Amino acid sequence: MQEQLYDGCTMGDLVQRAIERGGDRVAFILDDQKITYREFGSLLSRFIQALAARGVRKGDAIAALSSNRPEAFMASAAAFVMGLRITWMHPLGSEDDHAYLLEDSGVTTLLVDPPVFGERAHALMRRLPGLKNVYGFGPNDFGEDILAAAAACPGGPLQQQAHADDICVLIYTGGTTGKPKGVIHTHRVQVTMVMIELAEWDWPREVRLLAMTPITHAAGAMIVAVMLRSGTFVMSKGFEAQRFFDLVEEHRITATFLVPTMIYVLLDSPAIRQADLSSLGMIIYGASPMSPARLIEGMKVFGPVFMQLYGQSEAPNTVTILRQCDHDPERFPHRLASCGMPVGSSQVKLLDDDGREVPLGEVGEICVRGPLVMKGYWNKPDETARALRHGWLYTGDLARRDADGYLYIVDRSKDMIISGGFNVFPREVEDVLTTDPAVASAAVIGVPDAKWGEAVKALVVLKPGMQVSAEALIARVRDAKGAVQAPKTIDFVDALPVTGLGKLDKKAIRARYWDGQQRAVH
Repeated sequence: MQEQLYDGCTMGDLVQRAIERGGDRVAFILDDQKITYREFGSLLSRFIQALAARGVRKGDAIAALSSNRPEAFMASAAAFVMGLRITWMHPLGSEDDHAYLLEDSGVTTLLVDPPVFGERAHALMRRLPGLKNVYGFGPNDFGEDILAAAAACPGGPLQQQAHADDICVLIYTGGTTGKPKGVIHTHRVQVTMVMIELAEWDWPREVRLLAMTPITHAAGAMIVAVMLRSGTFVMSKGFEAQRFFDLVEEHRITATFLVPTMIYVLLDSPAIRQADLSSLGMIIYGASPMSPARLIEGMKVFGPVFMQLYGQSEAPNTVTILRQCDHDPERFPHRLASCGMPVGSSQVKLLDDDGREVPLGEVGEICVRGPLVMKGYWNKPDETARALRHGWLYTGDLARRDADGYLYIVDRSKDMIISGGFNVFPREVEDVLTTDPAVASAAVIGVPDAKWGEAVKALVVLKPGMQVSAEALIARVRDAKGAVQAPKTIDFVDALPVTGLGKLDKKAIRARYWDGQQRAVH
């Protein structure tokens, strides 16, 4: 018994405590559906019993393929309590993506949202003989209705079966270089993430958080923290500017999570002029860099409510934070380009390839260690050893640190351009381009060039009704950053491709210009 004295709690413990605290407060809202904490606890208990009656046992691998709906989180909550290993699946992934994730992670039980993914369920069942059980969140033509089965169960108290060191979830990376990798998180990692969220974020007094991004990614990683504050998690199936404004007004939303591209869409929507956004007290942004110029524009519209997160699948959600008080364009305008300072529970340094810390102001790779770091990559020992070296997690993100301890990401190491022997960081060029009043967004890449090896090219999206010449933008960058960083060419486009997570898809952009040529990864 002595060895159990210092065991930590599990995600299932946190969910149970949140249910007990929340009582009759509303936990989840989707359209006209409202579920209180007490109701969710009863539903979860019955759901767990239904899974157990069908042979699902501790250590089994399950997955949920669903749009944003409370049942999608209930699958995760059941896994937390039962000690299952759940694989989170992005709803915008292709059939090949989904098949790869399920096969690679060894999933034997799949839970599916029938109205959206009924056809996909049939396709996956044909492709994957290892998929023993496929159940639907409601009536369907591919398997049993697990919600109806749960409704027939008697319910009862939650029986926690997991241990803090059990694998809790596999989160698959975006796969921008080769096949996606399954990131292994134990309960300790996920509990650490939730505790950081509770301790470090600028939470409003009453939490009513709106999620319009998939809850099987970053938005879902916020649910347990919202629940522990007895808040309400409002979700929407998909993002659209008018719907965002309507939901904020209808539910008096106090907090939300948005990726930068979504913020740009809101700012450029004519409907924002009539929107009532007065209830918003915290806008969390992250997942990709945000233009400081557009951030200032956002602060003029939404107020001083912005808070930035920097993290990655391997160290989830919050490695650093740029708090609301750091968003001060009058006193500290340069900090708007920062991803903030490290959170209290993680060690963060900028290191070179040999594990040495780089001098102040020099570019190094962001490296992390502490209880937030993944256990490794699923069935990929070589990839794990490459990421976890010298006693640190190497994130692949390059940054500088200023004298006050703020970090400034200059780019992903693989996105760095080497032009004529000089390093060019696309993020820095993009930030200059978006200072032009006519520019809505920009992407900078390296393209093949016989003289320079790689030439700097920019793709620019203009704001509605605005115009600026390529020559003027090139001159703006040359004046701000010098001739090396200035784009050699600029293409004006209607939109930039993004991944299913809303991140700028540099891989797709580069593919247009490299035409099968092999680009060196820096």
